[in-house]
Amino acid sequence: MAFNDLLKQVGGFGRFQQIQVTLAIIPFFLILVHHTLQNFTAAIPTHHCRPPANTNLSKEGGLEAWLPRDEQGQPESCLRFTSPQWGPPSANGTEVNITRSTEPCTNGWIYDNSTFPSTIVTEWDLVCTHKTLLQLSQSIYMAGLLTGSLFFGILSDRLGRRKLLIWVYLQLAVSGSCAAFAPNFPAYCTCRFLSAMAMNCISCNSLTLSLEWLPIDVRPVFGFLLGFVPIMGQYLLAGIAYAIPQWRLLQLMVSLPFFVFFIYSRFFIESALWYFCSGKQDLALKALRRVAQINGKQEEGAKLNIEVLQANIHKEVTMNQAQTSLLQLLHCPAIRRLSLCLFPLCFTNFFSFYGMIMSLQTLGIDIYLSQMLFATVDLPLYFLCLLSIKSLGRRLTQMGSMLLSGICILVYAMVPLEQLLLHTTMAVLGKGCISASLHCIIIYVGELYPTIIRQRGLNMMIFLGNIGSCLSPLAAMTAKLHPSLPLLIYGAMPVAVSTIPVLLPETEGQPLPNTLQDLENR
Repeated sequence: MAFNDLLKQVGGFGRFQQIQVTLAIIPFFLILVHHTLQNFTAAIPTHHCRPPANTNLSKEGGLEAWLPRDEQGQPESCLRFTSPQWGPPSANGTEVNITRSTEPCTNGWIYDNSTFPSTIVTEWDLVCTHKTLLQLSQSIYMAGLLTGSLFFGILSDRLGRRKLLIWVYLQLAVSGSCAAFAPNFPAYCTCRFLSAMAMNCISCNSLTLSLEWLPIDVRPVFGFLLGFVPIMGQYLLAGIAYAIPQWRLLQLMVSLPFFVFFIYSRFFIESALWYFCSGKQDLALKALRRVAQINGKQEEGAKLNIEVLQANIHKEVTMNQAQTSLLQLLHCPAIRRLSLCLFPLCFTNFFSFYGMIMSLQTLGIDIYLSQMLFATVDLPLYFLCLLSIKSLGRRLTQMGSMLLSGICILVYAMVPLEQLLLHTTMAVLGKGCISASLHCIIIYVGELYPTIIRQRGLNMMIFLGNIGSCLSPLAAMTAKLHPSLPLLIYGAMPVAVSTIPVLLPETEGQPLPNTLQDLENR
């Protein structure tokens, strides 16, 4: 027998599994909420220069006299006249004296607070020459995800899933709440970095702890829920952000629930498989007996002893001891070829996905409606992706979803805002397709690497993908060269790498490779 048989003996998918897995899944509602929170807390309202302090704004046209007009006849956001320019506007909507000298906004800005009463932009004046700090802050957050995958990934194998999960729930609760009270921009970025570190560990450790307590036949359902729950979290963000438009209160409200998660996670039971593989066989036995008791299988739990555990978990322990460093195996041609193909796929998926979900304000429609549309499109495309994986296979699904996403994003970038329906449709479809592609690549990577390095291979690809997510906000800075350039980059990359899956083997209906030889024989 294997460990799966032990799980069935102590209750299978019993009361314990149902309770612990449900409690572990609940925080996943807030994963994408925190990832995309800056769409609302860092939204850029309409703004223009504040006139000099002694300006008489009560006089008719007093404010307009200081504001030059852009090509669309709207007040410039980052310039003002050096002296008031009185007179009627010209026929095309621009000022007669537009050629007169202008200067930057030396007295600050006036913001339109009708949609966003307060954001980090309005509080710290992150506009004009300081606008790039917004992309920098999101890159710092993504760097936290990257750092967390390295730092906490190592600690998870040494300290266990439960202890680390308890800690990161508390870390995110504290750092997220502190971000809501940050006195300045550097302090805010520091808190967001720490939150991102914890968020990465929460997603990985919750997944591992849950899978190690679930029977094999229940794991596909759990995998489906892990993809479904964050999608529903996007609806949650739209509702909360609409109800709470003040950025500090919004930041606080999405962080406080992690104090609750911290409290109840203390009642989680550590993975018996981790206990055993760490040489703590007595604790593994105690954990299994506790699970048997909760599941109403006390008699079956009483039959367990160290010898029974050793006989049943021998395969898992042997596999754990046989795991080799992925870097040591890169000299193997099959592993090297596989990794070289998967790296650009993972990098591009993360890069374009985060680029799209952080571009809500470019749609030209209400930002809350944009959030709802981006969430809604994920539901049918998620189910369509799962259906396509089963019917067409992983390879064709991966190619098709990346190609379609790239084409839609490119069309979105080139269609003018005046054609609002087509503009919005292409944006929503592009985001939905790249989201489906991201779901597919995670499944595909897990099936391509052999068992002896599967977890490490998946971790490495997610790490490399997170590099793409770090660079994605920086690509948004190219909008200074041309407003559509970031979208062109987000769209061109999926198209460029969409043919790479041709070089990969199909895994649908095939047994998972266990050894390097199995991979070579494909």
